[in-house]
Amino acid sequence: MIINREILKYLKNLSQQFPVVAIMGPRQSGKTTLAKIAFPDYAYVSLEELDKRAAAADDPRGFLHAYAHQKGLIIDEVQEVPELLSYMQGIVDQEYRPGFFILTGSQHFLMYEKITQTLAGRIALLTLLPLSLTELGSAGLLLPKLEDLLIKGCYPRPYVQPIDAHTWCANYISTYVEKDVRQVLKITDVLAFQKFLKLCAARVGNIVNFAELARDADISPHTAKEWISVLETSFIVKLLAPHHNNYSKRVIKSPKLYFYDSALICMLLGIKTAEELAFHPIKGAIFESFVVSEMFKYSYNHGEIPSVYFWRDTQGHEVDCIIEKSYENLIPIEIKTGMTVKNDFFKGLNDWKQIAEQPDITSYVVYGGDDFSIFKGTQIYSWRNIGQMLQQIYER
Repeated sequence: MIINREILKYLKNLSQQFPVVAIMGPRQSGKTTLAKIAFPDYAYVSLEELDKRAAAADDPRGFLHAYAHQKGLIIDEVQEVPELLSYMQGIVDQEYRPGFFILTGSQHFLMYEKITQTLAGRIALLTLLPLSLTELGSAGLLLPKLEDLLIKGCYPRPYVQPIDAHTWCANYISTYVEKDVRQVLKITDVLAFQKFLKLCAARVGNIVNFAELARDADISPHTAKEWISVLETSFIVKLLAPHHNNYSKRVIKSPKLYFYDSALICMLLGIKTAEELAFHPIKGAIFESFVVSEMFKYSYNHGEIPSVYFWRDTQGHEVDCIIEKSYENLIPIEIKTGMTVKNDFFKGLNDWKQIAEQPDITSYVVYGGDDFSIFKGTQIYSWRNIGQMLQQIYER
């Protein structure tokens, strides 16, 4: 089954302007499938295959020359042989062929320095996250119940193959630890890292306290920061920065911790059924993480640089998300898992409007219910229609 990806149009557009295009993102987010659909006539090689990896590493110039007669070349998991990037520079400088090299990679931190050194100005970078609600809806795969969706998550494979999402996520984490984190950080104590992942899941939606996290994981604060950094650059977690502005009250300066996919949170916390999730104490935080991830998907899929923040001051006033369209164009959004619209949905928004001195700005609420409504300048969207809300925000 083929699921149409929103980023496809942006990918094709960039391939007409740059000789090299790299599709980054977490493992199993659909990067290879996207590249093959966008460029069906291109040759394809995966550097996860040991013989191909060895050939590329032993003779990178000869490896690339072997595909020179092709219409184009897709190189999957290019971070396995980052030296190839240096040889691509000579090729693209010698002959300008727009979109000839299409690269995919799961470990941004292994590529970024090499790219900036060798391919700056020659390469376009895209980020492909798991499926968005809009993509699931267009494919007829959107689950009708919020709790079921949060447990299943948005990675493509559990939707296109008969596989239990919890089982798939457990194997995904295990494979990720084996292939990526241990490779980069040389972690020998896998159990300690798995415990660390579970502690991160339990803190989703919270301000990050590295000292406390390190103490509970029985590791040093330096190690905690290092592990979080690798998790973030591998597109597993996201540290959401606080928004700063010239408000009269002091604001919190530490980031919040989110996951790019809710299924991984549920698996790490042992949540297997909708019934378990419905009464779980951090259901609201899991939903908040899910909505924040949708905001990043929308930005990446439409070629926007994500400008998503949270806001909290030392007096306890808080807004879940601030989308910064420009310095003076800020959009406050609250995220509420409840299915019934209540007055407390608007407290943080009203506080922010007063402190920011923007009483007439349009604000938004995403909630766990089904209906759209407008209440005193705040537009209230169902979780099913997050894509419509973001389209309205960015096209205003």
